[in-house]
Amino acid sequence: MTGSAHVSAERHLTVDDLEVRVVRKRIKNVNLRVKPPEGRVAVSAPLRTSDAFIEAFVREKRSWIEKQRRRIAASPRAQAAEASPEEVAQWKAVVSSFAPVLVAKWEPIMGVKAGKLAYRNMTSRWGSCQPATGRICLNVRLALYPPECLEYVVVHELCHLLERGHGPRFRALMDAFLPGWREARAKLRG
Repeated sequence: MTGSAHVSAERHLTVDDLEVRVVRKRIKNVNLRVKPPEGRVAVSAPLRTSDAFIEAFVREKRSWIEKQRRRIAASPRAQAAEASPEEVAQWKAVVSSFAPVLVAKWEPIMGVKAGKLAYRNMTSRWGSCQPATGRICLNVRLALYPPECLEYVVVHELCHLLERGHGPRFRALMDAFLPGWREARAKLRG
């Protein structure tokens, strides 16, 4: 592939008892990640990096890897993956009791009017908005996070009543209404 800016090759290595996904590509440094929700270990490395070097690198970082895996296993995301129907019902009760209060607080501030509020146990989204109807759906898993995360998602979805996409205007609206929104979003991504 001459001239290609993105050459990569993927394979798996077993380092001691650890399965490691290795991607070699045109980069300068070796990077190690422990990825939620299962705590998978991934290494990206320069094209000519040997397996022996990667194995030694992973062994050197083993205690850090285990620390990250423990953090991931204790995270709300992992807790949600193992939840019983009763726990999901409890989360829905929490979110459905606080969300209408937050919507009522923010509607006059933002000059919008939400439609129906709905609550679902979603694995890949925190919320959604249908601007045409004003319907807002919130993830019941927000009950597992600090209250500012629910407020961030409510404001985020209400902003979609003013701006459909996530471009510069949307971010400017979020900055104007909720200056600390990036910190709340980071908590949801952690």
